[in-house]
Amino acid sequence: MRGEFQAHHSSPVFVMYERSRTGAVDIIRGADPLSGASIRQLSAVLDECLSAGQPRLVIDLEKVPLIDSEGLELLLSYQDRCVERGGSMKLSGLNPLCADILSVTDVDTHFDIFRDCLSAVGSFVA
Repeated sequence: MRGEFQAHHSSPVFVMYERSRTGAVDIIRGADPLSGASIRQLSAVLDECLSAGQPRLVIDLEKVPLIDSEGLELLLSYQDRCVERGGSMKLSGLNPLCADILSVTDVDTHFDIFRDCLSAVGSFVA
């Protein structure tokens, strides 16, 4: 019985990126690298946000350890889609490695980037 219990719980479903809302701003947070399987999951969360009307998004990357090329493409693609709908996507909380990745690839020039999530959310009001 014990072996069955362990086998049953050996493959739980993890939510890599979660969506919350502060006023009219959607906040997406995660702690996994922005690569591989997390790309698909984040895309699904972002699609939900885009379907809800004019997107006002903050991607809080405070706990995201790494962004690969696929992750960079995803961020740029969704930024374009937000702008097409009259909205915006802002980034917050980048660690030094992720900040360097965005800088070296010039992806940082496409976003408003904030030190913390609260500042990014507040920027929509200012």
